Amino acid sequence: MKAVGLFSGGLDSLLAIKLIQKQGIDVTAVSFCSPFFISNDEKKKKLKEVAKKNKFKIKFIEFGKDYLKMLRKPKHGYGKNMNPCIDCHAFMLRKAKEIAKKIDANFVFTGEVLNERPMSQNKDSLNIVAKEAGLKGKLLRPLSAKLLPETEAEKKGFVDRDKLLSIEGRSRKPQLELAKKFKIKEFETPGGGCLLTYEVYSNKLKDLIKNNKKISMEDIRILKFGRHFRSGKNKIIVGRNEEDNKKLIKFKGKDDYKFELKKIKGPITILQGPKTKKAISLAGSFTVAHSNKSKDKEIVKYGREKFNKEIIVNKIKEIEKLRV
Repeated sequence: MKAVGLFSGGLDSLLAIKLIQKQGIDVTAVSFCSPFFISNDEKKKKLKEVAKKNKFKIKFIEFGKDYLKMLRKPKHGYGKNMNPCIDCHAFMLRKAKEIAKKIDANFVFTGEVLNERPMSQNKDSLNIVAKEAGLKGKLLRPLSAKLLPETEAEKKGFVDRDKLLSIEGRSRKPQLELAKKFKIKEFETPGGGCLLTYEVYSNKLKDLIKNNKKISMEDIRILKFGRHFRSGKNKIIVGRNEEDNKKLIKFKGKDDYKFELKKIKGPITILQGPKTKKAISLAGSFTVAHSNKSKDKEIVKYGREKFNKEIIVNKIKEIEKLRV
């Protein structure tokens, strides 16, 4: 008997896996990688270690253009910010369903808990997600199964419903008690996690979608770094520290210009959009304005691949009104 389960690294999804394993079922976990949550090798390595320790297989799926298309106009809308939770969950489950078909798994499950998140995990939302994923009546949620209609996996005897749970609400006590029984000591903390739930990041994403007909994963990744400003058709991004500077260089588009001060250490600035004299001067001025050691007038180097051009610019003062 085989099953595919969504695995975020959090306690709920790990407990769901343990409950399914306890019934003698071989589990393949699916974790999704995106600029919004799991996105680095260190996090992947950690999840692989958890999978190895708990004796289940794990597969990683990268979000691509199909996800960005959904993000532009989610069928069921956004949450408080740019988080399309219902459409996102359905998207991930469709991918999990594809994997289940490939490995001939008997069913798909998740670690969702009824009413743990009032908006995205109430009964109506859970039903919509399952239906949109093509898993209506088939998606098992082991932690809250006894509070939900019997699924195909239970009816066919793939799992014993009596051994599933009836956890509900936002309290973490039942999960923590269960973790002790399973001797689980390390797990990701709940809440937050997804950048789409944060207002500052969402504002940057809204600006990106509004001003670009096509967006790439690089466009998405660079939103996490630097201060972002908008002037007409131009986006100007200024590094806040050395780490930002490295990331801005890494994720800049091939047609973007990069800027830095010639004589003193300061931020890296990226200019996106038309490379007019006005835009270049403005990006240079932003570079000067965000250096603690700069004078009112400085020489700024810039270029696409190399810093092979120079411009003398004045420090600009009124820049907050342009912040995204």
